[in-house]
Amino acid sequence: MTTSPIESWDEIAEWWRSEVADDPLFDEQVRPLLDELLPREVDYALDLGCGEGRLLPLLARRADVAVGVEEAPRLARWAVERGPVVRAILPRLDWVRDGTIALAVAVYVLDLLDDAGTFFVETARVVRPGGFLVVVVNHPVFTPDDAAPVVDADGEVLWRWGGYFATGVSDQPAGERTVRFHHRPLGVLLTEAAQAGWCLETLVEVPLGPGTVARHPGYRGQEQIPRILAVRWRRTDSRNPPGTPM
Repeated sequence: MTTSPIESWDEIAEWWRSEVADDPLFDEQVRPLLDELLPREVDYALDLGCGEGRLLPLLARRADVAVGVEEAPRLARWAVERGPVVRAILPRLDWVRDGTIALAVAVYVLDLLDDAGTFFVETARVVRPGGFLVVVVNHPVFTPDDAAPVVDADGEVLWRWGGYFATGVSDQPAGERTVRFHHRPLGVLLTEAAQAGWCLETLVEVPLGPGTVARHPGYRGQEQIPRILAVRWRRTDSRNPPGTPM
């Protein structure tokens, strides 16, 4: 059966909600990463690409006000049951005033955007100096279209990097449709963030956890291959606005 890429996440909303409901990835790995990287107390926080709002209760425990940002109407209606939500199209944040946010968070969103540079510039604009950007995303080692596991003669699972050093896209199955992912080498991501005014504080690389591997037996043997990248940046001084050489 031929599948076609989605134009809106609402087209696969029911499939997505059933996937995350049974997937141990969030509780087993994403939540501990966020516990490590999120600041303890802030006033205003944005959950960029909040989906069905799964992260909003966690952010609400760290921020006086935590607001989700979601483009898809159906997902936004589900998310509003967990917290306030603004419908908007990322990476633009034109509706947010400069320097009004203390924390921006994006979980499994950045590699869905075709313009990472604007994402970093816009978040640097709305987050005040000293504020934070926390991103969790598929590890760039995993996202090249032709990357794949390789089993050697001894049965060890190795990783073929494929076209890692070039940017590109791949369409991955999502129920009966496909979702387009954008691959960028790690150096490209970190450089674009730095040029926008973000100062790297913490970078964490982890493989898939045992719960996810048990749910997807095809991942067995890949426990030492990077699969998740989590990063925390701090906004640099306002005297160095985005794009200005320091």
